[in-house]
Amino acid sequence: MFLDPLATPGFKRSLFNAIVAPRPIGWISTISSSGKVNLAPFSQFNLVSTAPAVVMFSCNTPDDRLEKDTLANVRETGEFVTNVVSWDLREAMNLTSTPCPRHTDEFELAGLEKAPSIHVRPPRVAAAPANLECQLLQIVEILPEHPGETRSSVVLGRVVGIHMDEQYLTEDGRFDSSRARPLTRLGGIDYATVGTVLQMPAPFRRTGTSH
Repeated sequence: MFLDPLATPGFKRSLFNAIVAPRPIGWISTISSSGKVNLAPFSQFNLVSTAPAVVMFSCNTPDDRLEKDTLANVRETGEFVTNVVSWDLREAMNLTSTPCPRHTDEFELAGLEKAPSIHVRPPRVAAAPANLECQLLQIVEILPEHPGETRSSVVLGRVVGIHMDEQYLTEDGRFDSSRARPLTRLGGIDYATVGTVLQMPAPFRRTGTSH
């Protein structure tokens, strides 16, 4: 089967969410220039590089306003925090995706405790296994070219601070994903967490040798 997204009648773009899965969830906390806090989950999220440490998340244009509060706040302040969603925080995360009027505090809506950040103004989710403090690097605008498409804004942020709950650290200083059980997004309303974990060393690479 071959599908052309532009030529297939009734093509559902949600199909991409099930194909490109599982996807980590960026639980993004921000603050406006006037001090109003926002917390929202984004499944269009990932790590871009480690040196420098950069993460990205993408916002689609909402139906009821020019852009989502998260994006508006990042434009105003240039800062955000990425909070890891554990399995135990799945219900709270889902509540923070509720469409709310601007300047609604989703921390309060979901009954989540705030924790202060060090290098940025937005607060962290205190119960999250890990939090990444981020400063804005760039916003890349992806503009619609065909009917039915919407504008997407890809936010790139440099990680300037890391908070980790020590119970999820191994003796050699690694973050234990199996223990933290991060929540991931599949297609539709399907979610998952860490399944089978195996260690697979990369193939040995010879350098400077001849035969």
